[in-house]
Amino acid sequence: MPQFEVIDHTADIGIIAYGKDEKEVFSSSAYGLFSIIAELDEVNDVICREVEVTADDEEALLVSWLNELLYLFDVEYIIFKRFELIDLTEHELRANAYGERFDPSRHTLKTQVKAATYHMLKIEKGDGFKAQIIFDV
Repeated sequence: MPQFEVIDHTADIGIIAYGKDEKEVFSSSAYGLFSIIAELDEVNDVICREVEVTADDEEALLVSWLNELLYLFDVEYIIFKRFELIDLTEHELRANAYGERFDPSRHTLKTQVKAATYHMLKIEKGDGFKAQIIFDV
């Protein structure tokens, strides 16, 4: 099963992320986000940031999680590539995100992502989990 796939969307970009459970689909969503932002092959996981977010429901929690990671990228210039979800409930998430500061001599940025949106957002459970997220670019 792939971690994620990019989907076409008018004027924006989206992904469908996959996972065997909810933690994995949240991790795959974050990896998909940063794969849109940068080439991740040269990114090392030398910095760890603990991320905690809360929300009213699971879909809102996914958006909050991704937007918090975007905030850290925008403010601290950290490109994340590995995600370890420690606690995940319907309303709360606690995770460690690993990556390194953007270095223009080593890293290639691809697409500027402004935010994860609620447009066409869904999390589905079937044979595993999948989440669809549209990003404002």
